[in-house]
Amino acid sequence: MSDTPRLPGLKLADADWLVQAALTVGAERGFPPLAVAVLDVAGEVIALRRADGGAPMTSRIAVAKARTALLALKPSGQIDLPGGIVDGIQHLYGGDFVPWAGGVLVTDGDLILGAAGASGAHAVEDEEAVRTAMERWRENHSRTP
Repeated sequence: MSDTPRLPGLKLADADWLVQAALTVGAERGFPPLAVAVLDVAGEVIALRRADGGAPMTSRIAVAKARTALLALKPSGQIDLPGGIVDGIQHLYGGDFVPWAGGVLVTDGDLILGAAGASGAHAVEDEEAVRTAMERWRENHSRTP
């Protein structure tokens, strides 16, 4: 047993499962190739994959959408701020603030375990892929007794 403390939340197996599930949802629904990222509660990447044929920039956008959900404590597509405020927040966070659909919190009840983000399709499709993956993960990996 290690003496190193561990952050609460998602483990690598959870993150891998969520990424693969979101990529599968995208393929099943005929979305363009997606990049999917899963982050821990500190906003750091646990898992990131980009489907074959996906644009290189989608990887960073997927991470940014997930970080945005963590920063705002809500899905990235539900952020409605004036452009000047968004610009200021983007500056504060080095561009890792993307108030477009595609980033969602991964939760167990009201406990935030991390976040997932996707990019590559239309923003609402990105969010549909990660939200559906998260719902499937909850059904298969319930943490509550």
